[in-house]
Amino acid sequence: MWSTCHPKGDNEFAECAQMSRSLSRLMPPAILALLAQESMHGYVIVQRLADTPMFGGIKPDAGGVYRTLKQMEADGHVVSTWKTSGSGPAKHTFELTDSGRACLGRWTDTLRCYRDAITELLGMCRESLGVSPEDPEWTCAGPGADPGQGQDPA
Repeated sequence: MWSTCHPKGDNEFAECAQMSRSLSRLMPPAILALLAQESMHGYVIVQRLADTPMFGGIKPDAGGVYRTLKQMEADGHVVSTWKTSGSGPAKHTFELTDSGRACLGRWTDTLRCYRDAITELLGMCRESLGVSPEDPEWTCAGPGADPGQGQDPA
């Protein structure tokens, strides 16, 4: 579903300047959710974020990810350690704390509220455009549009 709604190219951003390529402002709960599954080093976090629908296959800015992790560590939501192995450089590994798990719970509630508000807003937009909520032909690209149209080849 995300691929049909995600902007297909820069021209769509030019048409609506407030659109964004990703939901990067939701990076903190995404990082918390990843770390709730397992501890990992920063590079893996960046890669896993890129694989989420939130980023639509586009790798997030690694500097932004590390800044977010540093702030989360300062807030007590994650702890980090340097892991060394027999070969290769040491890796900065991050682990969720109890405070981070509680923060993820608060984010989950907040995201649920966002979802409900967005659902209501989407209904208002569709109504304003004269589109029935049951209209299966409507996609984010417009009525009757080919969902794959304009997508970059993989």
